[in-house]
Amino acid sequence: MWSYVQYRRIGRDLQRLANKEPKIARSQKGQDLVSDDLEAPKADSYPLSTLESKGNGHATARCRGEDRIVLRVEGDDDPLGPKNWPLTARCKNIAILSFLIFAQAWAGAAEPMANKTASAEFGVSQVAENLSTAMYLFGIGSGALFAGPLFETVGRNPTYLVSTFCYLFFVLGSALTPTFRGQVVCRFLVGLFSSATLSINGSSGPIIAWANVAAPAIAPIAGGWIVTLIISSLAFLVSFLFLPEMRITGDSRYVSEHAESASFIRKLRQVGPLPAKFLTQEPVIAVFGGYLTLLYILLFTFLSGFDYIFKETYQLSTALTGSYFASIAAGATFFTLLAPGLYSWARWETEFVRGSSIEPEFRLWPALVAAPDSGACFVFGMVIIAIYVSSYEYIIDGSYEDHSAIGLASITILRYLVAGGMVMAVRPMYGGIGTHWTMTLLGCIAVMLLPAPLAFWRYGRKLRSRSPYANGPDD
Repeated sequence: MWSYVQYRRIGRDLQRLANKEPKIARSQKGQDLVSDDLEAPKADSYPLSTLESKGNGHATARCRGEDRIVLRVEGDDDPLGPKNWPLTARCKNIAILSFLIFAQAWAGAAEPMANKTASAEFGVSQVAENLSTAMYLFGIGSGALFAGPLFETVGRNPTYLVSTFCYLFFVLGSALTPTFRGQVVCRFLVGLFSSATLSINGSSGPIIAWANVAAPAIAPIAGGWIVTLIISSLAFLVSFLFLPEMRITGDSRYVSEHAESASFIRKLRQVGPLPAKFLTQEPVIAVFGGYLTLLYILLFTFLSGFDYIFKETYQLSTALTGSYFASIAAGATFFTLLAPGLYSWARWETEFVRGSSIEPEFRLWPALVAAPDSGACFVFGMVIIAIYVSSYEYIIDGSYEDHSAIGLASITILRYLVAGGMVMAVRPMYGGIGTHWTMTLLGCIAVMLLPAPLAFWRYGRKLRSRSPYANGPDD
């Protein structure tokens, strides 16, 4: 939520606006009565459109009884519209959300470098200890199914904050549990409660995408449950104090159109089957889901395999092994620094007209350039974030828009569940067929990724035209 001072200031502005507008748009049974003499809001007020709902057959200007005032953002000058926020406010909110994402993505890779030590402490094999990371990934994949309905019903902030608060307890439980079974359960619940943040976070922005990619690469270097708990607690406090809240006035009469549309159970019934439907019937989601799943197989195979390759095969120290993870993070950071140039290019393509649309296939340029270069660790860091940003922008900004949350949830479920299974297979694969053949197999997977952006560039319009949910070429 915003700071206390901001919260009160905006609440007062909205209350003042409500007091200045004695006549509002009202809806009654059988007829619509719209007032023609609404006082125009002043420059320092918040121009919201209010539609009064029907209550017990009586529509009143002050919404007595069960009435509600439905608020919606209108116009390019409405400061409550996120697209109209000042640049500083948008940067602040992106930074806070990125920090929260970074902290929870960090938890997924906090212990791969300690695999040998942890397996010895719990008296299990190193393969079994990989189940800890796998259960975290399974938890995210399972929780992604419920993230969309939660966001639409109770809002993003309550979902982020409540789930993160629960997540902190299970991070602490992962650190303190004396048994392997306790660790596995806690790790699954850590993933489950972090899914609200990690599954649908609008990763089309390079900064947010960087937080998703760089955190698992940095965590093995300075990981450990104490560090994870400190970073996660700080991220929660910052988000709790400063992340914008959509409920501003504290008056229960003022509601959004989403809040009035349906109950959580009804939305869950409506939305619950859609991720599976999107994966099986939406060609764009199916292809992108497979594409990002292969990419995540590479990423988490590296995270679980570097410990085997560099420590056991090449006998490198923990510090030197960590430098390979740092190279991935450095590559991701390098691409992120190039992002302003890419967005300037997009603005130039639209002739700097505000709100103008752009072909979704244009979003694929970073992936087109980066896909052939998935080689060394630094380059791989650049490649993964380039593909990540391109794919999410294609889905969110270009193809699905209103249904983008379902599309992201579908892809999240698939890629995290498959990546979790792959984590369990990594060490037996390295030990069974050797480092050489394992890396050859992963190289073949990387080659499979190569033509995907080009195929979307060429046939994306046709795929979108076949979808009942995606925007067609003429939208």
